[in-house]
Amino acid sequence: MRKQLMTLIGIALIGLLAACSQQTDTGQADKQASTNVEKKVDQAISTARSADIAGKRVKAFNLTAQQVDWTLSPEKQIKAWTFNGSVPGEQLRVKEGEVVKATLTNKLDEPVTIHWHGVPVPNTQDGIPGVTQDAVLPGETYTYEFVADDPGTYWYHTHQNGVEQLDRGLYGTLIVEPKEGILADRDYTLVLDEWESGAGRDNGDKGMGNMGDGGMKNGMHEGNVKENMSSMNNMMMHDMSSYDIFTVNGKTYEENEPLMVKKGETVKLRFVNAGYMVHQMHIPVDFRVTHVDGQIVNRPGIEKSGIIEIAPGERYDIEFTADTEKDFMIDNHDGMPASKDMQIDVAYKNGNSKKMKHPSSSDVVDVTKLGKSKESFFSLDDSFDVAYTMDLGVAMDHQNMGMVYTINGKTFPDVPPVNVNEGDKVKVTLKNNSMDNSTHPMHLHGHFFQVLSKDGKPLKDSPIIKDTLNVKPGEEYEVAFLADNPGNWLFHCHDLHHASTGMVAMVEYNHFAPFYKDTGKVENIPE
Repeated sequence: MRKQLMTLIGIALIGLLAACSQQTDTGQADKQASTNVEKKVDQAISTARSADIAGKRVKAFNLTAQQVDWTLSPEKQIKAWTFNGSVPGEQLRVKEGEVVKATLTNKLDEPVTIHWHGVPVPNTQDGIPGVTQDAVLPGETYTYEFVADDPGTYWYHTHQNGVEQLDRGLYGTLIVEPKEGILADRDYTLVLDEWESGAGRDNGDKGMGNMGDGGMKNGMHEGNVKENMSSMNNMMMHDMSSYDIFTVNGKTYEENEPLMVKKGETVKLRFVNAGYMVHQMHIPVDFRVTHVDGQIVNRPGIEKSGIIEIAPGERYDIEFTADTEKDFMIDNHDGMPASKDMQIDVAYKNGNSKKMKHPSSSDVVDVTKLGKSKESFFSLDDSFDVAYTMDLGVAMDHQNMGMVYTINGKTFPDVPPVNVNEGDKVKVTLKNNSMDNSTHPMHLHGHFFQVLSKDGKPLKDSPIIKDTLNVKPGEEYEVAFLADNPGNWLFHCHDLHHASTGMVAMVEYNHFAPFYKDTGKVENIPE
């Protein structure tokens, strides 16, 4: 930051001195030039956006992080970590323009936070330990407050040691309804997740298990992070096949009740992937994809018995008309043994209980080819203030005999940040060159981005606005966002096995006035 600031001052001084070269009093010209530059720099300092809550309705929520006994399937009960005693946690519903005031009480034995995934909150409310706050210690409380200005389907989850804590069930959903209301007769939320039966485990541990002193500690402090990378390395190559229980809303198929509908109704389904695996959910009736990551698709067309591919962190809203008069099943087409668990019935109330014949195969809906074209904020013809390329890779850490996931050959916190000024138009190129054939759902905090191209081909249909984008092996995307939310923000893979071993970058605003200072009292682990 200091180097950039001095460079800016130096350049401006040269220009101003040249303009004043005809003046006889060069000393006075130098003094005036320096004053002008200092004034410009002072004006360029950005502060974190504050929540303008004056006159707005406040919706207050109490969220308690606690451990409970939770039944995943008839054969498996676990000790889940939850918000308010359920998996997923309590659904928070507000109207567009209302204030969300959420008080977190931590009754777990480890520090936690809440990140509002997809919501462009002020930087102070982002919930990232070691970046925007200290994690909330056991027995303590913390209040988040922001205005829900952007209607859509979002979710909230811990961002402290998330690779373990989120994996235990510490998440919930946030629905911001548009001012005109939900234009559907039924509105269901379906949260997808995976679990390990954990043979021999009686303590409720799952996912990566108890990392102890591992993890990315104190994210803004390089030394602390490096101290913990070695313990993370030997856990990186987590065997994803160990996830042998798939759930919808924290339950397997046998434990879930059908989604009830009536003939003629418009039914809205909100899919949220809270896990670490991509899932292919098959909807065997005609439907429309109305929103991606909560953002509207322009004039969506009808998809006939299609598969929605949902990556970690992504959300898809679909709508269909209940006109078949036959019950049907929404199921998972991953082809894995646990896929049979991730399915749910749709049943007609007062129907004849006849079941529709289920197609064995369908096409996957292409997210880059949804809806109709319209004018958008960005195009590839724009002149961008910042262009940044993320080469998403995997590397061997020979020193610690482990593997790491990288951005441009580096692991966090050594990944060079995306430096922006407030108001900049920013283009980021995402390239998946990982040699292990892994996918990378890349999530940007604090902003929405527009997908401009895929594998060099511009998008021609509805503008696609997202906050999480799945980049498959060999794929390349160009995305763009407006730097309109000052702060320090993460841009990372939402397979947290990847993020926790290095696949994290920062978007940092130049001349940003810091508000967070590490107290040294908490072991902050931002992933």
